[in-house]
Amino acid sequence: MFTPAEFSLGGIYMPPMFVSLILGVVLAAVTAKWLNRKRFSRYLFYPPLAFVAITAIYTVLIGTLIIPG
Repeated sequence: MFTPAEFSLGGIYMPPMFVSLILGVVLAAVTAKWLNRKRFSRYLFYPPLAFVAITAIYTVLIGTLIIPG
């Protein structure tokens, strides 16, 4: 199976972990916006910390399942 050593976007090489981090932040922002819209974020103790945790979860899932290395 092919494992990417790096991604090339416009001649700029990026490591796979950076790509999964960017995707994790985008998905966490979408999730945070949805939580705010449905007013579920009021049940969180500290929403910025929950955002960081959701970002970490999405980054690990994307890095493990979608971009295997």
